[in-house]
Amino acid sequence: MSVDVLIVTKGHPFDYNGFFAMFDESAVLNATVVEQPAAQILLRPEFVADYDAVLFYDMCAVQPDESGQFPMPPSAYEEAVEALLDNGVGLMLSNHATVQWPGWPLWREISGTSFMLQEGELYGEVVPGSGYRGGGGEPERDATHRLTPVDASHPVAVGLEDGFEIVDELYIKTDGFEQNPDILPLFRSDYDFSSANFNPPPYASAEEKAAWNHPRGSNLITWAKRTRNAPVIATEAGDGPKAYANPAFRRFLENALQWLASDDAKAWAREK
Repeated sequence: MSVDVLIVTKGHPFDYNGFFAMFDESAVLNATVVEQPAAQILLRPEFVADYDAVLFYDMCAVQPDESGQFPMPPSAYEEAVEALLDNGVGLMLSNHATVQWPGWPLWREISGTSFMLQEGELYGEVVPGSGYRGGGGEPERDATHRLTPVDASHPVAVGLEDGFEIVDELYIKTDGFEQNPDILPLFRSDYDFSSANFNPPPYASAEEKAAWNHPRGSNLITWAKRTRNAPVIATEAGDGPKAYANPAFRRFLENALQWLASDDAKAWAREK
């Protein structure tokens, strides 16, 4: 099944040639790209109706203001995203897109992630800021690890039943989010998620960075999420050229977007 996918970018540097090659060289993904803030117009219901799924690879509003608050999106963009959810459009949040809009509660509702850019309250308890390893600023520290499907029979795992090795950025985050009944675990990593292997949160104070000691983190890298009427896949995988060029990661990307566009995924999202 071919998929017409709208890709949203901007706000985070990435290797353009490597990233877009995943779509240019795919036999099943037909991609259209829009950057922020133009995406805030194109994601309105009347413009997004011709697409089967939306892939977010952008990173917005992660810099706190002088008062320490993270910005909110324009109200028209909030309404557009809510319409995507109400209309059951399949959404994929990849890598840094899972952590954007930290001041917007709806974005965390969409992904379900427990990643925190700084220490704060999450689901009624105070948790530390999340750490990272590798990424655009230090690709030499990307982690080599293996991703294994939780349920090898799920459509997103087709052709990847035995798992695959990837060199990529990793995050460390608390594991409580996995208890959300609307989250379906898809892929887990065999990496050691102890704070000694990660950098402290980028926006933490010098004092917080010096004292940062994250509890052992979740090894759940990819999951599906029911959000209102929409099926969502959130994945922390897919940061740099080595991941983009990985045939197994490309297979995962195709599987994920095909599933999100399917009637089965939409029916699953509506199950309560």
